[in-house]
Amino acid sequence: MRRSKIPIGQMLIGLAVLAALIVGLAPLAFNSEPKNMDKNMKYNDLTPEEARVILRKGTEVPGSGKFNKHSAVGTYTCRQCDAPLYKSTDKFDSGCGWPSFDDEIDGAVKHTLDADGRRTEITCANCGGHLGHVFEGEQFTKKNVRHCVNSISMNFVPAAGAEETERAYFAGGCFWGTEHLLEQVDGVLGANSGYMGGEVSNPSYEEVCSGTTGHTETVEVVYDPDIVDFETLARMFFEIHDPTQENRQGPDVGSQYRSAVFFVNDAQREISEKLIGILKGKGYDVVTEVTEAGEFWAAEGYHQDYYVRTGKQPYCHARQERF
Repeated sequence: MRRSKIPIGQMLIGLAVLAALIVGLAPLAFNSEPKNMDKNMKYNDLTPEEARVILRKGTEVPGSGKFNKHSAVGTYTCRQCDAPLYKSTDKFDSGCGWPSFDDEIDGAVKHTLDADGRRTEITCANCGGHLGHVFEGEQFTKKNVRHCVNSISMNFVPAAGAEETERAYFAGGCFWGTEHLLEQVDGVLGANSGYMGGEVSNPSYEEVCSGTTGHTETVEVVYDPDIVDFETLARMFFEIHDPTQENRQGPDVGSQYRSAVFFVNDAQREISEKLIGILKGKGYDVVTEVTEAGEFWAAEGYHQDYYVRTGKQPYCHARQERF
């Protein structure tokens, strides 16, 4: 049987068409700017991670975003262009690991069907920055809509007269137990497990566990200062872990489990040192470090709200009165 030959001219045309397709698709794959970016509009500078999500349509790790459990009164705005996107009154907890809203500010969000036709992407109508996706029919609220938004795509503007939240950072062994117990304090709006005190940027859990990064497992506590103050939280911290154990907490051993308070201002430092002085006066050989807060790196999603998700109880944290 003779094989049919493809004319050289037809082959060249085919190759030319293929090359054109590749060139045409390349901007879609590698373009780092929103399609409707206006050169006359002012855009905020983005970190590499923000650019990955906002410009290149990435997704942050579930449970890691700063607005996941955020509950202050105000308006969520676009991180890239500051356009108002959502009102805090439309935010709800869906348990999905990302901020959820059942409504948007009129005209603020653009809806576009994904190329695969399976999901609907939501972007800032003003600058085109990627926000996340929108889902319907899940019955979370009466509006039956869920805007699943990356925290990193947004900023937050407190309502006029609304008190701003404050943050505290505590390291006391495995962050599962520290987060779980501190989150139960009245006035705490949310707590996030993560890493602080090391030299490596955005470390993984495995890297931190190796003891080579310098980080310790740390919990970021977001609280309403009108309801609870830092001293109350710090006293709680010193009573839910053993501050006399060096580089360990119960069965967990290693520098990543060391005890520390990372202060964000002089008031937090002074209070921490005062409480340590009180404990030493009572005979406790406290080894807790008091160090200025550095970069907080949120831990992987499976570490967030560990005991809530699993239904288990802390194995090395329990409150013991010390003051």
